[in-house]
Amino acid sequence: MPQVDKFLNFLVKNAGSDLHLVTGSPPIVRIDGLLQKMKLPPLTGEQVKSLIYEIIPEKNRKEYEAINDSDFAYELPGIARFRTNVYRDINGPAMSQRLIPFDIMTVDDLGLPQAIIDLVMLPKGMILCTGPTGCGKSTTLAALLHHANENRADHVITIEDPVEFVHQNINCIFSHRQIGLHTESFRRALRAAFREDPDIILVGEMRDLETIALAITAAETGHLVFATVHTTTASSTVDRVIDQFPPDRQSQIRVMLSSTLKAVITQTLCRRKVKGRIAAFEILVVHSAVANLIREKKTYQLPSVIQTGKKYGMVTMNESLMSLVEDGFITLEEAFSKSVDKQDMNERVNNYLLALVQDGELDPVDAVKRSYFRPNMIERLQTHGYGKSLRGLDVSTLDLPEEQIT
Repeated sequence: MPQVDKFLNFLVKNAGSDLHLVTGSPPIVRIDGLLQKMKLPPLTGEQVKSLIYEIIPEKNRKEYEAINDSDFAYELPGIARFRTNVYRDINGPAMSQRLIPFDIMTVDDLGLPQAIIDLVMLPKGMILCTGPTGCGKSTTLAALLHHANENRADHVITIEDPVEFVHQNINCIFSHRQIGLHTESFRRALRAAFREDPDIILVGEMRDLETIALAITAAETGHLVFATVHTTTASSTVDRVIDQFPPDRQSQIRVMLSSTLKAVITQTLCRRKVKGRIAAFEILVVHSAVANLIREKKTYQLPSVIQTGKKYGMVTMNESLMSLVEDGFITLEEAFSKSVDKQDMNERVNNYLLALVQDGELDPVDAVKRSYFRPNMIERLQTHGYGKSLRGLDVSTLDLPEEQIT
């Protein structure tokens, strides 16, 4: 048995997500989003190299020796798969492994909004899932494809580097293709996909202009395309895709994207109050008005459209985060730390704190202490008749919350 298996078994047993083996440090696991060192001696470079060489495929070993990094999938039979990257840094050999469970979480397990679930039944178009690395994009897409597997009868082609979640054929036929093993590149696999009679195509990552262009073409020619992009908001995703193209092609791409893009899902993972993590979502649904904004270079208006598009299933990230707070899943501090639009979040936090004061669940002074924008919080409390409770309060003596905006 490879020696790394004992670390991976520990990771699985403790519901972790990542294992890091780096020269000069004990093995490190990520549990509930936090890195924790195992109570073991630091690993030497030779030990890490030995752990790597026990599991690395021959093709990847040659690549690793030639260019100092390589990606592959490693499997613990009957337990889980692990997306693996081996590399070298200033200290020596290193390896990072991400847990990919055999059991695919369903849309119900993840608590996905109905607006996202409905996208799976679209006949064609492009759906982009965005967010930072490690935010659960692959898990969300796997759940959506599993839903398609149960409710559609289609041919699904996944193109990934490496293959992560493996779907068994239920009502759909799945063709999993791995870059470097089953095909040369994303763009080559996409070109070939047009001749493989797919109904649904998953593009693991849109890395370059040609891959993006082919994915848009696939959506335009009658396929349902799921893809990931590394952006932090739904509205900025549209600009990121268009900006990949040279200026003389951007008008054409805007037209193509406006007719093919069906939704942008942006997500982030938050630590639960109890053990585990939960996702917050920003959802942009592309209807005719949104398509017009994309076509007419008015994407700066998309945040406002999301705020007013609740009847279409749209939701802003801050709305989603505050819903998780109100439902008791995450702390107010966790929500604020995950927010991108801090100014808007300040308003929402203060509204939430004021509501707690009015319901008798929070003292006015404590509301000021928990606020990230205290002058506004004090003003609101005074306006609503709580000024007497704040007499003698010296804000300058209070500890400032992290990331306070004043």
